[in-house]
Amino acid sequence: MAYLVPSEFVTKMVDAGEAKVFMATRDTLIRAYMAGAILALAAVFAVSMTVQTGSPLVGALLFPVGFVMLYLMGFDLLTGVFVLTPLALIDKRPGVTVKGILRNWGLVFAGNFAGALTVAVMMAIVFTYGFSVEPNDVGQKIAGIGEARTLGYKDYGAAGMLTLFIRGMLCNWMVSMGVVGAMISTTVTGKVISMWMPIMLFFAMAFEHSVVNMFLFPSGLILGGNFSVMDYLIWNEIPTVLGNLVGGLAFTGLTLYTTHLRTAPKRVSYPVKADAERAYN
Repeated sequence: MAYLVPSEFVTKMVDAGEAKVFMATRDTLIRAYMAGAILALAAVFAVSMTVQTGSPLVGALLFPVGFVMLYLMGFDLLTGVFVLTPLALIDKRPGVTVKGILRNWGLVFAGNFAGALTVAVMMAIVFTYGFSVEPNDVGQKIAGIGEARTLGYKDYGAAGMLTLFIRGMLCNWMVSMGVVGAMISTTVTGKVISMWMPIMLFFAMAFEHSVVNMFLFPSGLILGGNFSVMDYLIWNEIPTVLGNLVGGLAFTGLTLYTTHLRTAPKRVSYPVKADAERAYN
C-alpha cells in the first residue's frame, strides 16, 4: 500500500483537526449524525453475528466494517475529534481556540447521539415487530449488555468506576489508531487494513466506546433492560467519554505529534563531541 512517513501523516492529523474546528455547524452535525448511525448499525450487525454463531470473536472480526464505512465517507466520531482537534491548538494554528474545540466536541457529541438513537429506535421496532411481541434473541442480548455494563460496574463502586474509566482509555487508544490508520495510506485497500486491526481489537476486548454505547444503552432501555437513564449516564456514558478523551489524546495524538512532528534535538555523536572538546581546549 502507498505509505506516508510518520511526519507526513501526523501533519495530516493536525490539518484535519484544524479543518474540523472551522467546519460549518450544519456539516459538523450531518457528518456526526451519519457516523453515529453507521456505527450503531455495525454494532447491531456484530451482536447479531455473535448471537447466531455463539462466538464473540466473529462479531469482533466483522464490527470494523462500520468504522471503515463511516471514515471512508468522511464522517466524524467524537472519539476521533478528541484526538485531532487539540493537536491544531497545540500546533498554534491561527484562530484555533479552546472555545472552538469545545464547540466542535459538543456538536459532534449531539450529532453522534442523535444518529445512534435513531438506529436504536428503528432496530427496536425491527426486534419486536413494532413493539407487538417480546424482543428477539438479538434484542434480548442488547438489553442484557446494557444491564451488565451499567449495574455491573455500579456493584463495585469506586473500583467499578475506575475500571470503566480505564476501559474507556484503552478503547480510544485503539480507536484513534484506526483514525490515524485512515491517514497512513493513500489507497482504499491500505486504509481499510490499517483501520480494521485496532477496531477489531477494541471490540474483541469489550472496551468502552462512547459512541457505540450511545446506541447500546438507549436501545437496551427501549427493549426493557433493567437499568435507568441515570445508571446509563453515571455508570457508563460520562466516565466512558472522559476515558476516551484521555486515552486517545495521551496515547495516540500527543505521542505521535511529539515524537514525529516536534522531535527533540538529536544527541551529539561521540566524534563530533570529541572534536568540539579539542577545539575548546
